[in-house]
Amino acid sequence: MASSNFIDYVKFCSRSGAGGAGSVHFRREKYVPKGGPDGGNGGRGGHVILRGNSQLWTLLHLRYKKHVIASDGEAGSGQRSTGANGKDVILDVPLGTIAKDAESGEIRAEITEEGQEVVLTMGGRGGLGNDAFKSATQQAPTYAQPGEPGIEEWIILELKILADVGLVGFPNAGKSTLLSVVSAAKPEIADYPFTTITPNLGVVQYRDFKSFVMADIPGLIEGASAGRGLGHRFLRHIERNSILLFMIPADSKDIRQDYQILLLELEKYNPELLDKKRILAISKSDLLDDELMKEMQQELPTDVPAYFISSITGSGIEKLKDEIWQALQ
Repeated sequence: MASSNFIDYVKFCSRSGAGGAGSVHFRREKYVPKGGPDGGNGGRGGHVILRGNSQLWTLLHLRYKKHVIASDGEAGSGQRSTGANGKDVILDVPLGTIAKDAESGEIRAEITEEGQEVVLTMGGRGGLGNDAFKSATQQAPTYAQPGEPGIEEWIILELKILADVGLVGFPNAGKSTLLSVVSAAKPEIADYPFTTITPNLGVVQYRDFKSFVMADIPGLIEGASAGRGLGHRFLRHIERNSILLFMIPADSKDIRQDYQILLLELEKYNPELLDKKRILAISKSDLLDDELMKEMQQELPTDVPAYFISSITGSGIEKLKDEIWQALQ
């Protein structure tokens, strides 16, 4: 899918329906000229509802929907008839979508499961008809409630990719190449930084027909946690991955230092990211011989399992997949 089709942020005006008015009505029949009140209640206004849809992976279909408006409830009528409820508007969104109040930033909903429904903007309640107000002292009330007005608010939807494994690294570290080798995904690959500007997902086949989902996150740069280089847009996709696979190329000047820079950016953005399981992959290791690998092994971080891999020759890939699968279990 073209990168322009990946939309992970939309803002729109959400307006629920107003409740219908209660009815002021009295029973009138041929031989009952002075029947009691029988005005029915108004119907509630329509809700604006978010629903999880696992077949979606982008918010593209909502990109140009600037106003979402649910219909009003209908007024009540005689014979205690309740007005029809306003029609709800249901917005299908990908799993991993978060809804925020655009003004306060408060998280209003979080969609993580297929078919999960959350009322985003609640419709107004219908008003009570005069039948609801009759009593021993007020046997013929001539009033009813109006319906509650609907709510109008600005909402932000943000998508955070749901995946088992998230690839973390600087631009041009070989993340897209690895994803293209271990899955059927076809991310754009080129020999220059920032080839990947939107996340790519791939299903990685494992032994005995098992599989897991891997996400290629666009490359981070130092200062990403402060928003540099669209850092926040990229970092939020890392939050929902079970495992973080750090990728640093073998031709890096200092692998340990690069790893620490990446860790620091994650910690500045969200300290909870450091609680996730981590694996380190030294990519482009086809550039190394066995002796050089042994020397570099001594300089690698000691607090994380590390693997030398090559997406070109395939060396180390199976061991890496074994490590990922064990971590996922």
